[in-house]
Amino acid sequence: MVVKVGIAKLGNIASGVMAELLLDERADRNDMQTFMATSGTKLQPEDIERVVENMKAWAPDFCIVVSPNGVLPGPKGAREALAAAGIPCVVITDDITSKKDDFAALKESDFGYIIMKADSMIGARREFLDPVEMSDYNGNLVKVLTITGAFRKLQFAIDKVIDQVKEGKKGAELELPKIVMTSDKAVVDEFSNPYAYAKARAAYEIAQAVAGVNVKACFMTKGHENYTPIVASAHEMMRAATLLCDEAREIEKGCDGVIRMPHKADGEIVRKTELISKPW
Repeated sequence: MVVKVGIAKLGNIASGVMAELLLDERADRNDMQTFMATSGTKLQPEDIERVVENMKAWAPDFCIVVSPNGVLPGPKGAREALAAAGIPCVVITDDITSKKDDFAALKESDFGYIIMKADSMIGARREFLDPVEMSDYNGNLVKVLTITGAFRKLQFAIDKVIDQVKEGKKGAELELPKIVMTSDKAVVDEFSNPYAYAKARAAYEIAQAVAGVNVKACFMTKGHENYTPIVASAHEMMRAATLLCDEAREIEKGCDGVIRMPHKADGEIVRKTELISKPW
């Protein structure tokens, strides 16, 4: 069978940039297909309603709802509307664990979730953030989430749901992921060299801390002369995290230890480490 995976992208976080690509990196899987509906940059009710209606019309076996601040009324309403239509949902969002009541409600619900703690808020001050700065930041953040292993763990979690659908499970029968992606969870089983492991873990911790710096600059500091250097420092932190990731991967290349785990056409995940070898 061919599993239909919906991606409802509401607004933007770095995890949304790669969500469907991680599942079919060479576009040759014949066991699944994806469909993305997006609200663009906005989280207005009319934009979200358009996404929900398009997703319901496509009728996926399950849907990934990816957005910043997934406990806001918009993203929450989107997944509830999809669930009411009989579509199981997995929420992918940035770190909402500090919003204790909202996060507790999500944990107790039937929704799956993957909380990407390092998918940090951007420094959204007009005096600092232009399109190039925005793109550069997101590029750095994608690299951090990739090299540390956070994206691989996200991909594994979604692939497990796909496998369940292929086994004949549907609706409430599906066991959906409930993951808070900490640094320890991201880097586990990713590195053969302990220095590479340490650098990647440090990178994730730095990227995770960026959110707090940008929150301070965007919501708690007045005066452009005060908040502009704060958002600039947050983006420098993300760049430093990216450099650590580059160093970690180069160490792994140096010992021919980079883990590669491609999908086969039938969705099976195979593995190799030596560059000049075939995956098994």
